[in-house]
Amino acid sequence: MLDRRPGRRGFVIATVLLAVLAVPLAVVGWQRLNPPVPAAASGRFDPNVIRTVAEPVTTTTITTATSTTAVPAPVVTTTSTTIPEVVTVAGSRLRRGVARPVSAPAMVADVKGSKIGLYSTPGQAEADETSANPTWEGLPLVFLVQQSQGEWLEVQLNSRPNQTTAWVRAADVTLRQVTTRIVVSLAARSLTVYDGQTPLIEAAVAIGTSSTPTPRGNYYVDGAVRTPDPSGVYGPFQVSVAAFSEVLMSFGSGVGQIALHGTNAPGLIGTAASNGCLRMENADITRLANTVHIGTPVQIL
Repeated sequence: MLDRRPGRRGFVIATVLLAVLAVPLAVVGWQRLNPPVPAAASGRFDPNVIRTVAEPVTTTTITTATSTTAVPAPVVTTTSTTIPEVVTVAGSRLRRGVARPVSAPAMVADVKGSKIGLYSTPGQAEADETSANPTWEGLPLVFLVQQSQGEWLEVQLNSRPNQTTAWVRAADVTLRQVTTRIVVSLAARSLTVYDGQTPLIEAAVAIGTSSTPTPRGNYYVDGAVRTPDPSGVYGPFQVSVAAFSEVLMSFGSGVGQIALHGTNAPGLIGTAASNGCLRMENADITRLANTVHIGTPVQIL
């Protein structure tokens, strides 16, 4: 039998249409009230993110997930007397400083925009150079803070020459603290992860050979990646360090950057066997990748 009540049919159709439209509108509203956290906001590495990495000196992702808070600037502990206070680079206007060890907790600066100005001195009107964010590897740009001066921060750069610093505007970054730090002894071929003064992880490592040595100095973790083949040459994880080989200007598809990573040749742990990277047992690199934050200071002695 035909329904001869058009008014009721129209009411039913209108009700169904309103219900269908309400779902996407509710989703959009929720997303606006709950925007995603930027990848570098907390500096935590998400071990579930997998990217293909061709070489041990190249990293491709960084992740995250805790909140940030306003924190005071870190206190610089000591200044190296074995390296010059200013580094000049051919073809660059930037007068670069030299990184020093920082006290714990350390301050980390996550860059906000698509690029950031680098200055030779605080208060300078125009930047000498800029750095892109994300980096050429697709990593959010992160710096380790050396000191603050009013509205300016001296930060360590993740670029050549090793251990160089520049000044940035504090307004161009978001600050957070990390309590973890990594100390590597090349002589003992060992690595220790600390939280403050408490050792969390102690592990043996393979270091660079005499012809491709691991560079000594003060650095920091600037990225991390889970490899696609946990049983492969680089093990399950790679943790990138803002340090570069002093011998190899490039390596495979990378730029000669140093990383902590696993291995499928554990018998070489404790020896001088790498191109400058620090190889660890797969169980040890897994613990490290799930413990440290991006921006964690790394001291190689």
